[in-house]
Amino acid sequence: MPKLTINGKEIEVAPGSTILQACEEAGVEIPRFCYHERLSVAGNCRMCLVEVKPGPPKPQASCALPAADGQEVRTDTPMVKKAREGVLEFLLINHPLDCPICDQGGECDLQDETMAYGRGAKRYDENKRAVTEKNMGPLVKTIMTRCIHCTRCIRFSEEVAGVTEIGAIYRGENMQITTYLEQAMESELQGNVIDLCPVGALTSKPYAFNARPWELIKTESIDVMDAVGSNIRIDARGRDVMRILPRNHDDVNEEWISDKTRFACDGLLKGRLDRPYVKRDGKLVEASWAEAFAAIKDGISGLDGSRIAGLVGDLNELEGTYAFRELLKNLGSSRIECRQNGAAYDIRQRASYLFNTGIAGIEEADFCLLVGANPRHEAAILNARILKATRHRGLKVANIGPALDQTYAVEQLGDDAAILSDILAGKHPVAKKLAAADRPMIILGEQALARPDGAAILKAGHDIAEKFGLMSLDWNGFNVLHSAAARVGALDLGLVCDGGVEGILADAASGALKAVFLLGADEINPSRLADCFTVYIGSHGDHGVQQADVILPAAAYTEKPGHYLNLEGRVQLANRAVFPPGQAREDWTIFRALSAEIGPAPLPFDSINDLHSALYEALPHLADVDVRPQAQWGDFGSDGAVARGPIPLKYIDFYQSNPIARASKTMAECSAVKRQKMEATGTHG
Repeated sequence: MPKLTINGKEIEVAPGSTILQACEEAGVEIPRFCYHERLSVAGNCRMCLVEVKPGPPKPQASCALPAADGQEVRTDTPMVKKAREGVLEFLLINHPLDCPICDQGGECDLQDETMAYGRGAKRYDENKRAVTEKNMGPLVKTIMTRCIHCTRCIRFSEEVAGVTEIGAIYRGENMQITTYLEQAMESELQGNVIDLCPVGALTSKPYAFNARPWELIKTESIDVMDAVGSNIRIDARGRDVMRILPRNHDDVNEEWISDKTRFACDGLLKGRLDRPYVKRDGKLVEASWAEAFAAIKDGISGLDGSRIAGLVGDLNELEGTYAFRELLKNLGSSRIECRQNGAAYDIRQRASYLFNTGIAGIEEADFCLLVGANPRHEAAILNARILKATRHRGLKVANIGPALDQTYAVEQLGDDAAILSDILAGKHPVAKKLAAADRPMIILGEQALARPDGAAILKAGHDIAEKFGLMSLDWNGFNVLHSAAARVGALDLGLVCDGGVEGILADAASGALKAVFLLGADEINPSRLADCFTVYIGSHGDHGVQQADVILPAAAYTEKPGHYLNLEGRVQLANRAVFPPGQAREDWTIFRALSAEIGPAPLPFDSINDLHSALYEALPHLADVDVRPQAQWGDFGSDGAVARGPIPLKYIDFYQSNPIARASKTMAECSAVKRQKMEATGTHG
């Protein structure tokens, strides 16, 4: 390991480290614009100049210079100070002095480093360069005159997002960053270039001129737009969520978030349910909580528990889901279903529905078999991790299902689920690749498990894992890809029933069920609930309210604390950033109050602490916060032949996949741009 001296302090660093990284290890700050620890080294801003001996008597770029034994590095000499002042002076030659109207103001690296390392005066009196604005779509606002050509956005687009959408044209002072043909960007991760841009060249278009950073209350929380469980920061002013930014978590989302996570927050203000409603004479009218509870009591009066059912949605926290289960148990009903997608999960073994490899564990795999999965749209951050593994670790990916652009090379095996049986029998060439891999993994998509033979597909995945070495003492390569934030927690609570969601809807249509409670369940066809007494509890007036007889307004994910389990089974804690609008309440408080009105007895928790005690007793593993679990392996799925035929991957609009996103004007604009592109090119997602 190289030993070097930095400002008189000797330090030992890992082989392959750069001098910039060595300085960080030593606690010495090195200013930079183009360097980013998760991107390739460009070495083109020259802000990280230091003096190194032995070496030429001039400053050197520390981001691109390997650390070596015996080096003496100085970061505080007059030569270094003059070099940094010169770099900043050149950068500011053409940079417009519009900080008072720039959305990056207060969070700008150029501002901070000019104050810390600049010379405090300019000597350039010629006309500044101006650059025409670029169209990058409805999410990223451009003022390219501010651009300092750090190329972070270009490198991110290619290396992390996996799409070559951004590039540089012309040379020298005429160089410009642009999208090819100035078309809107299409990546599901494009918003991250806003965080990466060290100046105000790329900013958030929906957030433009809305707030200054020092006005905002910042709350750390968890995203619910997919099942990854990205760590986020919610910035709010008053009762409004102004923006959502990523928090760093190396094992989950690193420092990236998807565009839906970042930009769908305007949907929290639109289409909200802020008071109870009761249907009278075929029309929903406003009501008090007491009137709504009385209507529910009348609607289920005299009903046996077997004629009552519940459906759980995709965005609910564990506290509300648990209280919902306990309420229906009080009513004598055990028919509660969380699988709105109809997938055949097997709750007998927890390993059967978890992403057991872990998101970070993808980087250790050397072969990945996708089965009916579309990670680019179902879990964009996880897809970026697969891309990273293919670029840096040599991961090979094969796919059973429709051919889709996943942003990395994929060997297409065919759209026939029965290929799984051929692999098990050793008749398919990919069987040899699985057997030869050191750490192979399989990812089963929820739409593959939603086929009529989904349980057999699950069993085939289990058998492949055992036969081809996907299981060992320190490796579990069996994975299920979820797209709903609430799914794993609800499965842990056992919220599945015979017949699934289709069985409940069919019985509601036939009259076998007389009452159905919907807890944020908006991904179903509600038309079959027309002749059934329906109670909807949720935050938005989306699909679930279309046949509702009673509507109870609930808090959205930014408006309540709670536990969420991501697709790995990792327990994460969300915090309240703002309060719910109007008369909306947290889900568990609604069910506690309702239980006291409709009987037969109130739920046994009067405070959040009481609820947590009951929840931890039901699910002891909730005590292990932010730990990826090691689920016990066992037998799961059901024996039977996997039927020949394609895996029907339905097109799911990435920007319109849940009630909050569907209420978002920004997401609607993105969806329209995507549809126009698909119509122009004849593609289907």
